[in-house]
Amino acid sequence: MSDNFLRWKANYDAQRERKGPFFTVSSVPIDPLYAPGHTADIDYERDLGNPGEYPYTRGVRSNMYRGRLWTMRMFAGFATAKESNERYKFLLSQGQTGLSVAFDMPTIMGYDSDHPRAYGEVGRVGVAIDSLQDMETLFQDISLDRVSTSMTINAPASIIWSMYVVAAEKQGISANKLTGTIQNDILKEYIAQKSWIFPPDPSMRLITDIFKFSKDNVPKWNTISISGYHIREAGATALQELAFTLADGFAYVEAGIKAGLDVDDFAPRLSFFFNSHTDFFEEIAKYRAARRIWARHMKEKYGAKKEESLLLRFHTQTAGCSLTGPQPENNIVRTAYQAMAAVLGGAQSLHTNSMDEVLALPSEKAVQIALRTQQVLAYETGVVNTIDPLAGSYFVETFTNQMEEGAEEYFRKIDELGGVLGAIRENFFQQEIADAAYRYQQEIESKDRIIVGINDFVSEEKDKIDLLKIDPEVERSQVIRLTALKQSRDNIRVQTTLEDLKVAAQGSDNLIPKIMDAVRAYATEGEMIAVLKEVFGEYREQAVF
Repeated sequence: MSDNFLRWKANYDAQRERKGPFFTVSSVPIDPLYAPGHTADIDYERDLGNPGEYPYTRGVRSNMYRGRLWTMRMFAGFATAKESNERYKFLLSQGQTGLSVAFDMPTIMGYDSDHPRAYGEVGRVGVAIDSLQDMETLFQDISLDRVSTSMTINAPASIIWSMYVVAAEKQGISANKLTGTIQNDILKEYIAQKSWIFPPDPSMRLITDIFKFSKDNVPKWNTISISGYHIREAGATALQELAFTLADGFAYVEAGIKAGLDVDDFAPRLSFFFNSHTDFFEEIAKYRAARRIWARHMKEKYGAKKEESLLLRFHTQTAGCSLTGPQPENNIVRTAYQAMAAVLGGAQSLHTNSMDEVLALPSEKAVQIALRTQQVLAYETGVVNTIDPLAGSYFVETFTNQMEEGAEEYFRKIDELGGVLGAIRENFFQQEIADAAYRYQQEIESKDRIIVGINDFVSEEKDKIDLLKIDPEVERSQVIRLTALKQSRDNIRVQTTLEDLKVAAQGSDNLIPKIMDAVRAYATEGEMIAVLKEVFGEYREQAVF
């Protein structure tokens, strides 16, 4: 540190500071001032590089948003496929540039809408998709070669993705023209979100089967969206989100290599999904560190040769866990700041949460405001006019380095536990997240952390806001349609394709072609999952008390 800075620090009167807290959302202490000495060890070429150049700290494209804005991809899905289709058409008419599908819990867990465990949940938190028939309805009059689609589905991702590809086939669209992303990230389900079906080994097989099939048949598709979003929503810190997500990513790379693929055959289609929380600079540093860590590991550890294999491309969603029920209009402001952090951090795709999402699925008015938030950001604020404008900031660069160092320390701990699967078995991730969530809640309850409208600036007035309500008739009508499908389809063909799928699961052949055959026969998701359960079994988490 310079003598000038040391003099300032010696004269700084901490007693005159206002009451803090002077720490991030993740409880990381923040110094009162950052200066050249904090970044003295940074080598521009080694640690930053130009945008679009290794190690991609400053962005994955040389021109970033001066060349192309991020994809505005609002997460949507509710009730029946027909109603969700209408919402998609509304969003596209309002200037949205990509679709993102939310599925209901029965679909996420692999149950058809007529299954007893689906009762009361059909169409509630997303759209109900039981068969190819529903997928065709979901995208009716939407040309799938002209829109990029993201689907948030994990354990049954191979089935839902196959339905999408076959739905495009029915539109006369070749699979090699499809663009989009399937989340397909089962490891974070074991870590945080808990919507698993099969044990880890067969789950990883399904993922690498998608890698292999997509390489030859759906080459423009992002075969996995390695998701830190749900890890963060479960209570993780920004550093934990960064480290655990990248550790999962490396595990998928190793699984692909073990399955016989060259790293450059599948790594270019790996993508990421991060949370954008409220602490502005912490989030920006997280994204910059993520790009640098990924590039270095892919090049130096996994021997990737293609530039595309080194690029960490990511979608961002503003933090659902930061939204509040009281004073829901405050959520518009929170979302705007979070969206700006994502853009200044270099996101390729962005979803902005609606103000009412903490209370219900978003209404049409609320989702329009959320989309307009992105459009104002893109066209009015000027933040897209230069590339990585915060580079060189003593604070941002110091924080970026701290993020990288902290993540590398977590990687060492995970390796000591036998890798990601070993750490999952030891409940390492789960305990780390639980501890972080507990600390955060304590800070709120003690008022060391202020949440506007929750523990300060509270209003006694009751909030009046129109909410989207799902009619109970939705479930009944979905079950009626499913029953009619099962009666009208060629059930001999269905049983033949299901038996073929079972035989393939018992062997080592790629399962995707067999799944697609069953999809074309209008076998349901639940029927295919039941067959795979017979072979693979079901996962049971080890309880830790």
